Amino acid sequence: MASNRDPFQFQEFEEAENLLDSHRDAVTISIEEEDLKSKSQRTAVGFSPDLTDEDPLGSDDKAELLGGQKKTAPFWTFEYYQTFFDVETHHVKERIIGSMLPWPGKNFIQVYLRKNPDLYGPFWICTTLVFATAICGNISNFLWYHGSPNYKYTPEFGKVTIAATAIFSYAWLVPLGLWGFLLWRNNKILNLVSYTFMEIVCVYGYSLSIYIPAVVLWILPYEWLRWCSIVVALCLSGSVLVMTFWPALRDDNPRVIMAVVSAIVLLNGLLAVGCKTYFFSKPDVEAHVSSSLKTEAVQSTLST
Repeated sequence: MASNRDPFQFQEFEEAENLLDSHRDAVTISIEEEDLKSKSQRTAVGFSPDLTDEDPLGSDDKAELLGGQKKTAPFWTFEYYQTFFDVETHHVKERIIGSMLPWPGKNFIQVYLRKNPDLYGPFWICTTLVFATAICGNISNFLWYHGSPNYKYTPEFGKVTIAATAIFSYAWLVPLGLWGFLLWRNNKILNLVSYTFMEIVCVYGYSLSIYIPAVVLWILPYEWLRWCSIVVALCLSGSVLVMTFWPALRDDNPRVIMAVVSAIVLLNGLLAVGCKTYFFSKPDVEAHVSSSLKTEAVQSTLST
């Protein structure tokens, strides 16, 4: 006959009962009491139970997620600059459009950067402007010389180096000087508006995007069109820069404000006029033809 006892029912061990009956004065220790005792001993010695029991890396991650903090790598490491190239395509598009179409009352840094400057857009804008200036300058010279019987086209690759030096120097050295000046003035007047160096570099890089279509228009051999495009590009680019840095300058001395604003507009205009004058100036066809004839004469003399 089968037993009616439930095999899963909890049962006391007979040996344990006999042992407790024989030793009534024995002291029993629970596992939970042992854990509490060990924790209290570690606390008395000087060890924190939270630090020993929990993963320190996990606690740091939790603190970063809850507090909204993010670890920043040192500026001499690759990881520090890698964050400035982590940007979405639509963000770059919005920033390019915002630099070409300034709107009164809109600060470029506050509206488009949102404390997240990038170097991806400024780098490729400057690089595109370098090659556009050099290539369009060669094409413009070719159109000027076209039709001359003794003209022989030779590409001028040295213009790429000159354009790169001028544009990248403007995009990095001018923001560096402006950042240092604003940092010095903010310590004197205690202005609450301050910009980082990367934010200023980002603004200057995107402000050059309007010059790319202007340089393409400079291919056409019309001086009035070139100067009109320079004026339009200078007004749009200069407006973005002035409206962006105005909150950081408005509490300063009026003379200082006028000097800084004039320097910003003047340096921007010097870059545009300098590129137009050097790369797109009207060439002297007769001088080029005479120099080419002299070169051919020297070569024929040497060959004979």
